[in-house]
Amino acid sequence: MKKTKWNWGTGIVLAILSFIGFILYFVITMSTNKKYSHDLVTEDYYAKEMAYQNEIDAESNTHSLIKKIESKKVANGWLITFPTEFDPSKIKGTIYLYRPSNQQLDFELPLVLINHQIRISDKNMIGGRWNITMEWVYQNKTFMYKEKIMY
Repeated sequence: MKKTKWNWGTGIVLAILSFIGFILYFVITMSTNKKYSHDLVTEDYYAKEMAYQNEIDAESNTHSLIKKIESKKVANGWLITFPTEFDPSKIKGTIYLYRPSNQQLDFELPLVLINHQIRISDKNMIGGRWNITMEWVYQNKTFMYKEKIMY
Protein backbone atom coordinates (compact mmCIF):
# COMPACT_ATOMS: atom_id res chain seq x y z
CA MET A 1 0.00 0.00 0.00
CA LYS A 2 1.37 3.32 -1.14
CA LYS A 3 0.92 6.30 1.15
CA THR A 4 0.03 9.67 -0.48
CA LYS A 5 2.30 12.46 0.54
CA TRP A 6 0.91 15.97 0.94
CA ASN A 7 3.29 18.79 0.21
CA TRP A 8 3.10 22.53 -0.38
CA GLY A 9 2.33 22.16 -4.05
CA THR A 10 -0.68 19.91 -3.43
CA GLY A 11 -2.03 22.29 -0.76
CA ILE A 12 -1.70 25.34 -3.00
CA VAL A 13 -3.44 23.59 -5.92
CA LEU A 14 -6.30 22.48 -3.67
CA ALA A 15 -6.63 26.00 -2.19
CA ILE A 16 -6.78 27.57 -5.67
CA LEU A 17 -9.33 25.00 -6.90
CA SER A 18 -11.46 25.58 -3.79
CA PHE A 19 -11.35 29.33 -4.33
CA ILE A 20 -12.28 29.00 -8.02
CA GLY A 21 -15.14 26.67 -7.05
CA PHE A 22 -16.44 29.19 -4.50
CA ILE A 23 -16.27 32.07 -6.98
CA LEU A 24 -18.08 30.04 -9.65
CA TYR A 25 -20.79 29.06 -7.17
CA PHE A 26 -21.16 32.70 -6.09
CA VAL A 27 -21.35 34.03 -9.68
CA ILE A 28 -23.86 31.38 -10.80
CA THR A 29 -26.04 31.92 -7.72
CA MET A 30 -26.06 35.71 -8.09
CA SER A 31 -26.80 35.64 -11.81
CA THR A 32 -29.59 33.04 -11.76
CA ASN A 33 -31.45 33.76 -8.51
CA LYS A 34 -34.26 36.33 -8.97
CA LYS A 35 -33.77 37.49 -5.38
CA TYR A 36 -30.49 39.08 -6.43
CA SER A 37 -31.79 40.79 -9.56
CA HIS A 38 -30.64 44.41 -9.35
CA ASP A 39 -30.83 46.00 -12.76
CA LEU A 40 -29.19 49.39 -13.09
CA VAL A 41 -31.56 50.56 -15.82
CA THR A 42 -35.25 51.10 -15.13
CA GLU A 43 -38.02 49.56 -17.18
CA ASP A 44 -39.09 52.89 -18.71
CA TYR A 45 -35.59 54.26 -19.16
CA TYR A 46 -36.35 56.34 -22.26
CA ALA A 47 -39.46 57.93 -20.75
CA LYS A 48 -37.48 58.94 -17.67
CA GLU A 49 -34.68 60.25 -19.86
CA MET A 50 -37.18 62.42 -21.75
CA ALA A 51 -38.60 63.75 -18.46
CA TYR A 52 -35.07 64.57 -17.31
CA GLN A 53 -34.37 66.29 -20.62
CA ASN A 54 -37.53 68.38 -20.11
CA GLU A 55 -36.20 69.37 -16.67
CA ILE A 56 -32.86 70.38 -18.19
CA ASP A 57 -34.66 72.46 -20.84
CA ALA A 58 -36.82 74.17 -18.19
CA GLU A 59 -33.73 75.06 -16.13
CA SER A 60 -32.02 76.33 -19.27
CA ASN A 61 -35.02 78.57 -19.97
CA THR A 62 -34.71 80.01 -16.46
CA HIS A 63 -30.95 80.63 -16.85
CA SER A 64 -31.56 82.47 -20.12
CA LEU A 65 -33.74 85.14 -18.47
CA ILE A 66 -32.40 88.67 -18.81
CA LYS A 67 -32.95 89.45 -15.13
CA LYS A 68 -32.43 86.59 -12.67
CA ILE A 69 -34.74 85.39 -9.93
CA GLU A 70 -33.74 86.74 -6.54
CA SER A 71 -34.28 84.99 -3.26
CA LYS A 72 -33.55 86.13 0.28
CA LYS A 73 -34.56 85.74 3.90
CA VAL A 74 -36.82 88.47 5.24
CA ALA A 75 -38.23 89.14 8.70
CA ASN A 76 -41.35 87.01 8.25
CA GLY A 77 -40.20 84.28 5.89
CA TRP A 78 -38.41 83.75 2.58
CA LEU A 79 -38.98 86.18 -0.30
CA ILE A 80 -38.57 85.21 -3.96
CA THR A 81 -38.67 87.99 -6.55
CA PHE A 82 -39.38 87.28 -10.22
CA PRO A 83 -38.15 89.42 -13.12
CA THR A 84 -40.57 92.11 -14.29
CA GLU A 85 -40.61 90.57 -17.78
CA PHE A 86 -43.21 88.09 -16.48
CA ASP A 87 -46.90 88.93 -16.23
CA PRO A 88 -47.79 87.43 -12.82
CA SER A 89 -51.36 86.62 -13.86
CA LYS A 90 -50.11 84.32 -16.66
CA ILE A 91 -47.82 82.20 -14.51
CA LYS A 92 -49.07 78.75 -13.49
CA GLY A 93 -46.83 76.67 -11.30
CA THR A 94 -45.80 75.17 -8.00
CA ILE A 95 -43.13 75.62 -5.35
CA TYR A 96 -41.75 72.51 -3.65
CA LEU A 97 -39.82 72.91 -0.41
CA TYR A 98 -37.80 69.87 0.53
CA ARG A 99 -36.13 69.41 3.90
CA PRO A 100 -33.27 66.87 3.51
CA SER A 101 -33.15 66.06 7.22
CA ASN A 102 -36.89 65.49 7.80
CA GLN A 103 -39.40 64.34 5.19
CA GLN A 104 -42.36 65.38 7.39
CA LEU A 105 -41.40 69.04 6.94
CA ASP A 106 -41.60 68.94 3.12
CA PHE A 107 -44.44 70.95 1.61
CA GLU A 108 -45.77 72.32 -1.64
CA LEU A 109 -47.38 75.67 -2.48
CA PRO A 110 -49.08 77.05 -5.57
CA LEU A 111 -47.04 79.74 -7.31
CA VAL A 112 -49.10 82.89 -6.82
CA LEU A 113 -47.20 86.13 -7.36
CA ILE A 114 -48.08 89.49 -5.85
CA ASN A 115 -46.07 92.36 -7.37
CA HIS A 116 -43.69 89.83 -8.96
CA GLN A 117 -42.94 88.33 -5.55
CA ILE A 118 -43.93 85.37 -3.45
CA ARG A 119 -43.28 85.10 0.26
CA ILE A 120 -42.99 81.74 1.97
CA SER A 121 -44.22 82.24 5.50
CA ASP A 122 -41.89 81.47 8.38
CA LYS A 123 -44.66 79.41 10.03
CA ASN A 124 -43.97 76.75 7.36
CA MET A 125 -40.20 76.78 7.74
CA ILE A 126 -37.84 76.04 10.59
CA GLY A 127 -34.16 76.87 10.71
CA GLY A 128 -31.82 74.74 8.67
CA ARG A 129 -31.18 73.61 5.10
CA TRP A 130 -33.99 73.61 2.51
CA ASN A 131 -34.09 72.83 -1.20
CA ILE A 132 -36.49 75.03 -3.15
CA THR A 133 -37.74 73.87 -6.54
CA MET A 134 -40.11 76.07 -8.53
CA GLU A 135 -41.73 74.85 -11.72
CA TRP A 136 -43.95 77.08 -13.82
CA VAL A 137 -45.34 77.58 -17.29
CA TYR A 138 -45.42 81.00 -18.92
CA GLN A 139 -46.68 81.46 -22.48
CA ASN A 140 -46.42 77.69 -23.17
CA LYS A 141 -42.78 77.67 -22.10
CA THR A 142 -41.66 75.69 -19.05
CA PHE A 143 -39.30 77.05 -16.43
CA MET A 144 -37.61 75.52 -13.41
CA TYR A 145 -35.64 77.21 -10.64
CA LYS A 146 -33.69 75.28 -8.01
CA GLU A 147 -31.89 76.63 -5.01
CA LYS A 148 -30.42 75.29 -1.78
CA ILE A 149 -30.90 77.68 1.11
CA MET A 150 -30.10 77.97 4.80
CA TYR A 151 -33.09 79.39 6.63
